Amino acid sequence: MRKHIVLAAATAAALFISGCANMSDTQRRTATGAGVGAAAGAVLGAVTGGRAGTGAVIGAGVGALGTYIWSQNMEKQKREMEQATQGTGVNVSQTADNQLKLDIPSDISFDTNRSDIKGNFAPILDRFAEGLRNNPNAEVRIIGHTDSTGSDAINNPLSLDRANSTRNYLTMRGVSGARIATEGRGSHQPVASNDSASGRAMNRRVEIFVGEIPQQQQQPQYQQQPQYQQPQYQPQYQQPR
Repeated sequence: MRKHIVLAAATAAALFISGCANMSDTQRRTATGAGVGAAAGAVLGAVTGGRAGTGAVIGAGVGALGTYIWSQNMEKQKREMEQATQGTGVNVSQTADNQLKLDIPSDISFDTNRSDIKGNFAPILDRFAEGLRNNPNAEVRIIGHTDSTGSDAINNPLSLDRANSTRNYLTMRGVSGARIATEGRGSHQPVASNDSASGRAMNRRVEIFVGEIPQQQQQPQYQQQPQYQQPQYQPQYQQPR
């Protein structure tokens, strides 16, 4: 049963993407992100759910609701960040689910065993904060990583401290902290071998993800409902007979 659900989800995703051929670039990116998010959620739900059918339905719903759009604001910020980071070693890219991703190596962001923002990193974050202020529908996730030198007791909090330092810098530049989530993953997600100095340098990094949420997915503002008040009973005085 589980195998059939995964195959069906993959087939649906392929058919969905093939139907995007006649769309504009922006429409295609948005639609593809939605389709892939839903299909990926379905597959994940089928594989991890206790009941395959139920897991697939819930996964698809979560995937669809977690979709980001690639708007003109996102494209503009990507171009701006590419210009601002040219020659710095920072990699700027668009992910498959329409997020803007910045891979920031440690040699320009943080000193060894420190979580203070380095001077070379500050101008990049200044430009980044400006783009976020101009796109209030975007949410941010910052993930800190370390190499395998040292224990988890050191690396895990250090990676989180670096993510939080990046967040704090952005909030000081006018970006609401409510829009920014931070994570520290220590040395558990390397992108290169920790057996060499160059590999360890690649693993010491900060990743920043930016995703723009469609307006229809924004949380509605809660409006206070008028409180119902029980009318006071006014006894009628009757003249005794």
